[in-house]
Amino acid sequence: MSGSFNPRVASMQPSATLAMAGRAKKLKRAGADVIALSAGEPDFNTPEPIAEAGIQAIRDGFTRYTQNPGMPELREAICAKFARENNLEYTPDQILCSNGAKQSVALAVSVLAAETDEVLIPAPYWVSYPEMTRFAGASPVIAHTTAETQYRLTPQALADAITERTRVLILCSPSNPTGSVYTREELSALAEVLHKHEKIVVVSDEIYEHVIYDAVHIPIASLPGMLERTITVNGFSKCFAMTGWRLGYMAGPVEIVKQAAKLQGQFTSAPSSISQRAGIAALNMDQGPIRAMVQAFRERRDYLLKRLRALPGVNVPKPEGAFYLFPQVSDYYGTVAPSGRVINSSDDLCFYLLEEHLVALVPGAAFGDPDGIRISYASSMEDLQKASDRIETGLKELTRN
Repeated sequence: MSGSFNPRVASMQPSATLAMAGRAKKLKRAGADVIALSAGEPDFNTPEPIAEAGIQAIRDGFTRYTQNPGMPELREAICAKFARENNLEYTPDQILCSNGAKQSVALAVSVLAAETDEVLIPAPYWVSYPEMTRFAGASPVIAHTTAETQYRLTPQALADAITERTRVLILCSPSNPTGSVYTREELSALAEVLHKHEKIVVVSDEIYEHVIYDAVHIPIASLPGMLERTITVNGFSKCFAMTGWRLGYMAGPVEIVKQAAKLQGQFTSAPSSISQRAGIAALNMDQGPIRAMVQAFRERRDYLLKRLRALPGVNVPKPEGAFYLFPQVSDYYGTVAPSGRVINSSDDLCFYLLEEHLVALVPGAAFGDPDGIRISYASSMEDLQKASDRIETGLKELTRN
């Protein structure tokens, strides 16, 4: 088909995580024994009380449109969750339910950032943040972090990155792709910097809130003076193993939430009525299944961390949340595989491990850090053991000319 396309869409990069997952599935369909550690979704089934609530919604004929911002009962349950778990007071008109946390982030960025604005994004970042920013017409500004700071943004780095055009700061804690979690003290130090710049709004992506091990989740909105300038994004995909249900939400100042709701009303309207019923059940059920899932993730993290740290040239900080490791692997750049394949980047390394050792990982360049790779441990221990063996073999086979 000839003709031009919207340049904002044409310039967008496809999701690297979805691309790698798709390539791994193609190899699997061809009969290859690929172990995919690329996708960011729990390998657990949705807990039974949640699934039953969805089934009952269908049986009840609860299959029609709901209010655009979401069912009042769900928004009330979300407010109760914030009060109970985060010491945050919201009213239902400050809540917008969307088709996943991803949509909530995109809506927030779209209504806050205009063509002359900048959106500040710490790297490593989730792959979609810069693309959402570009589609909104704004400019992503990347603030790089290091393994030495556990991939957390420092107050000085924040201050150095802010300009008169900065409109939004995106934070993700626990982090995708690094698993890092900000402490109260670290967030307070960032807030001190932000208090000097009144027009900046924080979009706080907290979708991994309950997948946490060696830390305490602190919403930045709970700090003094931050509630009125923070959009808190959360959802059900990761913590409740509900990725396919597509249900997320944002909470924030009424005027911002109303603008986001107006945009959602023209794009998608409310999320699935069935999913919303399931979401209410998720917020009200006993959290035992969630704790069991997180304990399994902890055991997998500890195993994979031990295996990777035993490999020469691999520097991997200990993640405190989510279900990812983000090792630095640049020591292997400039090496050659027995097949003659040259490894000069994280892309080269990941495709080598996929195509020659059948392990699917995601190149760090997609997350704004070309020296790293993202490994998801949302997979069985058996798969992690086999994948670790393959990664070890693959790296040991690499030599320098």
